[in-house]
Amino acid sequence: MHAGPSGFHNAPVTRTLVITSAILTVAAGLRGRSHRLGLSYQDTIENRNIWKFIPSVFAFSSSPELIIGLYLLYYFRVFERQIGSNKYSVFVLFSLIVSTAFEVLALALLKDSRTSAAGPYGLIFASFIPFYFDIPVTSRFHMFGINFSDKSAIYCAGFQLLLCAWKSSFVPGICGALAGFLFRINAFGIRKLKFPKKITSVISRLFFSSASSSHASRANIRGHTHVPYAGRQRNYPSVGHIPMPEPPESSIAMLVSMGFNSNAARQALMQARNDINAATNILLEAQTR
Repeated sequence: MHAGPSGFHNAPVTRTLVITSAILTVAAGLRGRSHRLGLSYQDTIENRNIWKFIPSVFAFSSSPELIIGLYLLYYFRVFERQIGSNKYSVFVLFSLIVSTAFEVLALALLKDSRTSAAGPYGLIFASFIPFYFDIPVTSRFHMFGINFSDKSAIYCAGFQLLLCAWKSSFVPGICGALAGFLFRINAFGIRKLKFPKKITSVISRLFFSSASSSHASRANIRGHTHVPYAGRQRNYPSVGHIPMPEPPESSIAMLVSMGFNSNAARQALMQARNDINAATNILLEAQTR
C-alpha cells in the first residue's frame, strides 16, 4: 500500500507532531519522569494538575510506544496530504481535545488509581477511523490460512501500540476512536471548519519554514507532469479514435491520498488507461525529473 512520497513532503503538521512527540519523550526520559506522564484520577480530578495535560498528550512513556507511535503518525501523514494541512490541523486539534475530555470523563467515572498511557493515543486511534473508511485495499494475500490485506500491517501496529501499556492504553485508545468517529459524522459541523488565513500564515512562518520550498517543489512537479506523459505514450497501446474513459473518482482519490496533485493524477490515469500502478509510476517519474 502506497503512502505517497517519502519524507514529510506536503505534511508540515505531521512533521511538527513527530518532532514534538520525540523531543518531549526523550526529555521526560532524561529527567526520569516517563512513568509520571500519564493522567490519573488523583492528578486530574482530585489535585487538578492541569499542567500534566500537555506532556501527557504528546510524550510517550516508553521506547516501544515511541517507535510504534511515531511510525503510525508518520504513516497517517497521508490524510494531511489528502485534505490539506489546514483541515488536518482542525482534525488534530479536535481529536486531541475531544479524546482528552473523554479520557478525563472516564477517569472520573471509573475512579481508577492507575495512570493511563501517555502519548498522542487520541490522535493515532482517531486516525484509524478515516483509515478504515477512506483508504481502499489495493491487494490481498493469504498466510497460514488467514486473509490479509496491504492495510493489515497498520492495524497490527495499532494493536501492538494498544498492548504496549496493557490496560493503561485501552481507555485513551477507545477515547481516540470515539473522537475520530465524531469527526467522521461531522459532529458540531467540525469538518467545515478551517483556521483563518492570518493564523495559518503566522504558524507557517514559525513552524513550517519549508512551506515555501514545498510549494515551489509542487509547482515544479506540476510543470513537468505533462512532459513524461508525452514521452511515455509509446508504452501503452494506441486506442485510435476511441475516447479514453474518464478515470473513476476512487482512483483519483487514491493517488491524491499518496500526495499527488488531483489534476496530475487524472491525466496520469487517462494516459495509463485507468491502471493505478502504471499511473503511479508515471507520477513518480514526473516527480524525479
